[in-house]
Amino acid sequence: MRLADLSERSGVSTATIKYYLREGLLPPGRQVNATTAEYDEGHLRRLRLVRALIQVGRVPVATAREVLGHVDDESLGRTIRLGAALWALPQEPEPDEEDPAVVAARREVDALLERLGWETARELAPLSPVHRSLVVAVATLIRLGYPWDAELLSPYAELMHQVAVRDLDFMETYASEEEKVETAVAAAVLFEPVLKALHRLAQEEESARRYGIV
Repeated sequence: MRLADLSERSGVSTATIKYYLREGLLPPGRQVNATTAEYDEGHLRRLRLVRALIQVGRVPVATAREVLGHVDDESLGRTIRLGAALWALPQEPEPDEEDPAVVAARREVDALLERLGWETARELAPLSPVHRSLVVAVATLIRLGYPWDAELLSPYAELMHQVAVRDLDFMETYASEEEKVETAVAAAVLFEPVLKALHRLAQEEESARRYGIV
């Protein structure tokens, strides 16, 4: 398809597509002649992912380029490729390790991972921005007087493991490695708001069942 067709099918203006091409967010099309290039379904899929990162995830262009660089890095195994892409997404800043709440939170998170038997998460903890985000969130709860410990967190973590199984099962339905990793990154940006909304709806439903509506 030509640039105009890609614009029409994606709903993204040609000027914006050209900007994404210049910034390296979208791979160049196949050059037909000096002034014309052709694009395929892969460009359309990547364009949707770029829009998801920038518009929904509010990811800066430079960060989006880094994420997509990991998506395209065929030298990495799938786990590292996916992890690197997800880690490049905006994360929590480094916590204050002298804060008593952070110390307590890190202790509980470490106990949680040991309790669950999540060995890879434990090994990667010193490097993982996702681990850091969990520590920061638990520290905030502790600081506000809601001391969630490993025992309380454990059933929630087990439920999220079931969600992760569903995520990867869905990812496996795509053919290429690039599509698999793109799908996982898109889900991290687009589907987490769905999970949040479902959680709140489920709370409303369970509350009504237990206590009635009036």
